[in-house]
Amino acid sequence: MSTITFGQAPQLVRASRTPSAAGAPSAAVRLTRRGKIAVLTLAIVAIGILAVMLGPSSTATDQVGTPEQTTTVAVMPGHTLWQIAAAANPDGDIRATVDDIIELNSLPSASALQMGSEIAVPVYDK
Repeated sequence: MSTITFGQAPQLVRASRTPSAAGAPSAAVRLTRRGKIAVLTLAIVAIGILAVMLGPSSTATDQVGTPEQTTTVAVMPGHTLWQIAAAANPDGDIRATVDDIIELNSLPSASALQMGSEIAVPVYDK
């Protein structure tokens, strides 16, 4: 039989890791020069698209608009907006006339008529 003897007990040595090793949290994202140019170009293009889309909605002209010709009607008991629209535009589309009256008077709905109130009604050619 043979015997093995050790002079010193083996020691475990722990390997040290550097902060850039795998599994460590990464630093903040850094943009290269090319990345900065790409982000700047993207922002300029987005602003340009918004300017093109929203720009024409607020154009001014030299022409003066003509106000829509209207008359006032007193709302009597039992009157509906449909009846008032039919009397104002008997040959036209009553639904469109109702919509015109609602828009002209800023009514929240067709059922918002108050008895005794006066509402503006567009004048249509007969």
